[in-house]
Amino acid sequence: MALAAIFFSMILVNNYVLVQFLGICPFLGVSKKLDSAVGMSAAVIFVMTLATAVTWPIYAYLLAPNGLQYLQTIVFILIIAVLVQLVELVLKKFMPPLYKALGVYLPLITTNCAVLGVTILNIKSEYDFVESIVCAVGAGVGFMLAMVLFSGVRRRLEDAQPPKCFQGLPITLVAASITSLSFTCFAGMVEKIFG
Repeated sequence: MALAAIFFSMILVNNYVLVQFLGICPFLGVSKKLDSAVGMSAAVIFVMTLATAVTWPIYAYLLAPNGLQYLQTIVFILIIAVLVQLVELVLKKFMPPLYKALGVYLPLITTNCAVLGVTILNIKSEYDFVESIVCAVGAGVGFMLAMVLFSGVRRRLEDAQPPKCFQGLPITLVAASITSLSFTCFAGMVEKIFG
C-alpha cells in the first residue's frame, strides 16, 4: 500500500508540473501537439527512472558514507546529462521524426528541474531504492498526464477567439493555471484511499 500511495501521490497530489511547478519549460514548449507531448513525456519518464536508479546507489553507497553529500547536485546533474545524451542518440537513430519534433527541448531535459527534483526528493524523503524507483515512475507518469491534458487544452485554445490582449502566451498561461487548479481536488483523496 505504501508504494501505491507514493505512486499515485506523485501523479495526482504532488504532480511536478501542475502542483510543484517544476518542468514548466517543456510543459509550455512541447505541449502544442499530442505526439510530441507523449514523446517528450516518454523520454522524461525514462530519464527520471534511470537517473533515480543510478543516483540513489551512488548517493547511498558512495557520497553519504564518505561525507560527500555536498556534491549531490553536481553528481546528479552529470548523471542526468549522460542519460539525456543516451536518449538523444537513440531517438536520433531510431525515431528521427520524434527527434526533430522535440527539437531543442530534448537536450533541455538535462536542465529540467523536474528530473533533478525527483532524484533529490528521493534522498530527502529517505526512500529506499524501490520506493525511489516507484516515486520516479509516478513523477514521470504525472508529467505525462500534465502534458497530455494540456495538449488537449491547447488544441481547444486554437479554436477559441480570446481577446487580442490574451492571444498567444497570456491565454496559454491562464489555461495552465486553471489546469493546475483542477489538481487541488486530489489533495486529500490519496490519503483517504491509501491512508
